[in-house]
Amino acid sequence: MSNAASLPASDPLPLLLVINRYDDEFGEYHRFVPDGTHRLAYLTTEDGLPPLDRDTAVATVVVPDLAYGTLLPHARSIAEEHGPLAGIVGVSEFDLLTAAELRAALGVPGWSTAYVTRFRDKTVMKRWIGYAGIRVPRYLGLGADATADTVLAPDTGLGLPLILKPRDGAASKGVRLVRDEGELAAALRDIGPAALEGYEAEEYVEGRIHHVDGIRSGGRFHFVTVSEYVNTCLDFNGGTPLGSVLLDRGPLREQLTGFAADCLDALELWDGPFHLELILTGTGEPVFLEVGLRPGGAGVPFLHRDLFGIDLYCEAVRTTIGLPPLTDEAVLRGTEAAGGWLVFPEPHPLPARVTTRDSLVGVVPEVYAEALPESGHVFDGDGGYDHAGGRFLLRGTSQAAVRRAVQEAIVRYRLVAEPVAVEVGA
Repeated sequence: MSNAASLPASDPLPLLLVINRYDDEFGEYHRFVPDGTHRLAYLTTEDGLPPLDRDTAVATVVVPDLAYGTLLPHARSIAEEHGPLAGIVGVSEFDLLTAAELRAALGVPGWSTAYVTRFRDKTVMKRWIGYAGIRVPRYLGLGADATADTVLAPDTGLGLPLILKPRDGAASKGVRLVRDEGELAAALRDIGPAALEGYEAEEYVEGRIHHVDGIRSGGRFHFVTVSEYVNTCLDFNGGTPLGSVLLDRGPLREQLTGFAADCLDALELWDGPFHLELILTGTGEPVFLEVGLRPGGAGVPFLHRDLFGIDLYCEAVRTTIGLPPLTDEAVLRGTEAAGGWLVFPEPHPLPARVTTRDSLVGVVPEVYAEALPESGHVFDGDGGYDHAGGRFLLRGTSQAAVRRAVQEAIVRYRLVAEPVAVEVGA
């Protein structure tokens, strides 16, 4: 499906091609390049249509998927019909590499595939961080013939417990914690030789997990916050609610902000968004975990918009194509806020239909906004953080107060769902 606006072919405004999968306000790309500074063309899934301003787009093409092979002919056609592309935007974790591949194929400036790979391949990113002398977990890229014996061989430096994870994964999908050799052998067999080459084995580091979010501009933080997780992303995949609380101003926040800066310098991220995760050990040592070249998910973008007035997706798009941030750095640096978010996983067993869910607005005072599944909604396992069992945003007077409220919300929220029969052979 294509929708072309009546813009003259000679229009001198630079043309941006956007790869879109978002169905909410963070897909309103026309807001990110205001004042008629650019023309926009979209390659989008059907689910991503609602937020797009198709009336002003030079082209909107709905595609069945966002794979490189699917998008290339459409991207080439748009460039030939409407003029050379000034930039290609793919903000999602899953579109970063595709956007880079399209740039290479069409000769468009911007992040290269080699550069983006530093942020997509967990073994590559840890290698770059390790080169800078920053502590990372020990790790081993796996091959199709990996066994428990080869993973735990003395020269790998790995012991038990350890983590198995996809090298290019996100949101802890496919991540496994294995505690003994039997679990390790079973997990390797379950993953299978064909998929093992896309996995790594990683040292399990005990400690509290934090995330650092923000925007870099000119090699400096245009904006940055530090938060501590409540539970873990791995716990979420196992059915436990996941939350996060912003750190108060103080020595720990300063320490972890500086640590993040060192990591981003090592990866040569001078301009762009980031969502960096680290482990703070019991001795107070930060250990790099991983980093995404995009805004954080779950409640991160909503909380930062509401508490600080910054649209992380807007700034991500702008820094991707070499534009300066829209938000005033001086105002951002002068803003302090206490807040957090909480996301509940999909109910099990799947598929499951929602029968009852409780609002927490007015029940837990710190909860100021929520996104709840509609009664009758059927969960099928594909919801993740975006279409979850319930998402709550909180603000309060301090880090400690918000953390208490998150724990209270975990106890008070009630989501009831009934199993949905699956027809055999359907």
